[in-house]
Amino acid sequence: MTKKDYYEILGISKNASNDEIKKAFRNLAKKYHPDINKEKNAEEKFKEANEAFQVLSDNNKRAQYDQFGHSAFNPNDFSNFRDFNFEDIFRGFGFDDFFEDLGFSTNRRRKSKGQDMRYDLEISLEEAFNGINKKIEVENFVKCDKCNGTGAKHGHVKKCDECDGKGEVKRIQRIAFAQIVNIVTCRKCHGKGETSTKDCDNCSGEGKTAKLKKIEIKIPKGVENEQYLRVSGEGYLSEDNIPGDLFVVIHVKDHEIFERNKENLYCKTVIDLGTAIFGGEIEVPTITGKAKIKIPGGTQSNTVFRLKGQGIHLFDSSKRGDQLINIIVKIPDKLNNKQEELLKKVFIEHKIETKKGFFEKFKEIFE
Repeated sequence: MTKKDYYEILGISKNASNDEIKKAFRNLAKKYHPDINKEKNAEEKFKEANEAFQVLSDNNKRAQYDQFGHSAFNPNDFSNFRDFNFEDIFRGFGFDDFFEDLGFSTNRRRKSKGQDMRYDLEISLEEAFNGINKKIEVENFVKCDKCNGTGAKHGHVKKCDECDGKGEVKRIQRIAFAQIVNIVTCRKCHGKGETSTKDCDNCSGEGKTAKLKKIEIKIPKGVENEQYLRVSGEGYLSEDNIPGDLFVVIHVKDHEIFERNKENLYCKTVIDLGTAIFGGEIEVPTITGKAKIKIPGGTQSNTVFRLKGQGIHLFDSSKRGDQLINIIVKIPDKLNNKQEELLKKVFIEHKIETKKGFFEKFKEIFE
């Protein structure tokens, strides 16, 4: 099934500003929020709008989408987009008053997600061309297996006596003839509903321990320099033992032969004067080996030849760009007497008259 265009989903143009994107999403969210709209497909439309907003509100993701469309992302990239918490979405983008419009409390504690982690990975141009699986090691915190993340020694956990294990307390404020009820996070147990009477001796009450973890990263072919790949659930743990995400930033090393511009490759090759004058066939390097190209007679230095389909793969695609070869004609710097006399006879007949420059013409006008 073909996915709908994100700009079409939000009802905006491709030149829309961040404020216009935010406004469009807010309007759709109010219209299709499941707590407001009870129609059968309302929640699906809400998720669809959220996915579009998550991509278009991020400058990097928006640039990838504008260039490659939906193929710029793996299905796993959207697992968190569609499996979401409504409050996290709106508060994360400055929509705190949205819930007040709906009559929801804004003081209630939500389980927090851990911070995201960054890992910089250097690969070769050949690896970027072919795609590769790379194993990396990251030092991270994992849930303490001895206390199961509670931070308390076994048998030393009790129900919080301030909130009665609910993790939140109700506060009533009376104003004139009315009363306002606020539900706030319990300050004693920090919303956990439990307190420790003795800390775990393995994690010192933190509920997590440091560990060096090996992770296999699938790098798609055609990945570009400074493009990032998202690995869900491999970031830092929060207090609630919910992990953030790992973002692997790709750095493609400079190549000794090729320069890259998007999906195209560029290189230079030197030919002798005879081949430039009379033509011939030369061999040039490619990212996968070698290729032969025909040089027509009379080829000038800095002439560019194109090998179609010999460039880099488009991101995670079988399609490839082109390879462009800049021809440099090598002029001999040393000749023997016989060679010099022969060349003089040939080239004196093809001598090009040097055209007058600006200053010579200027001088003639005023003489």
